[in-house]
Amino acid sequence: MKLTPIEKVSGLTRERFRLEYLDPLKPVVFKDLMNDWPAKELWTFDYFKSKYGHLLVPVYDTSFSKGGKSYMSPTGIMKFGDYIEFIQQGPTQLRIFLWNIFKHAPALIHDIKNLNIMDGFYNEFPFMFFGGQGSFTKIHYDLDCSHVFLNQFQTKKRIWLFDQEQSKYLYHIPYTVGCLVDMTDPDESKYPSLQFVEGWETILEHGETLFIPSMYWHHIDYLEGGFSISLRASNTIALKLKGAVHIAKHLAVDRGMNYLLGQKWMDLKINMAKRNANNL
Repeated sequence: MKLTPIEKVSGLTRERFRLEYLDPLKPVVFKDLMNDWPAKELWTFDYFKSKYGHLLVPVYDTSFSKGGKSYMSPTGIMKFGDYIEFIQQGPTQLRIFLWNIFKHAPALIHDIKNLNIMDGFYNEFPFMFFGGQGSFTKIHYDLDCSHVFLNQFQTKKRIWLFDQEQSKYLYHIPYTVGCLVDMTDPDESKYPSLQFVEGWETILEHGETLFIPSMYWHHIDYLEGGFSISLRASNTIALKLKGAVHIAKHLAVDRGMNYLLGQKWMDLKINMAKRNANNL
């Protein structure tokens, strides 16, 4: 597997971003895109605990993607403040993801500002992600096909990105946006096609924003307990339609078959992923 460092830039104009990164679907890290956000300095663990520790949040562990009745369901519910204390104490696999904190704490919306680097942002979908040291986001691409701007707070994450051309090497699980391969242990003896994979990597730090182009595979490791917020954008009607069709197709087929077959459906998908990769 070959990984190229993602460029980190400051002072990027809309036009240069469009020409050099958006149009060619090339990832980039902005060092200054959230510089005027009050959240950059205000949002800390202690701030969230003191102001919003009473909120109830869904938490997930690594079992949420396993087949069966609990497929894609949270592991449990806990107080936000208790969860933050938990991830501050050390390694854990419990995460919060795709959580719109503004629905529960609307005053926080004033702590971030619209990004003017491109058009087409979805203001109604600002999702937050929290995780403890050692937790990870399993490799996947986003179902709605949007471009994603991931804004990091306080601590560091390691992120790997791969474009759709790499799907054939990543043991893509059919009818899903996930892969069979475990990127926490990218074993080429177990997954031989990984030797052909080419991708991008970065360590995303506090105050930085990663541009993840539409349908890029991404794997994220929490090097320390921390959190981020993602803002999504679709700058063309064609991309919006593509996302809508993608969501409908995947939910109808994958969740429907999981409901009918449970773990047998997952086993079938795994066998298809192996067969597709081995036939390269």
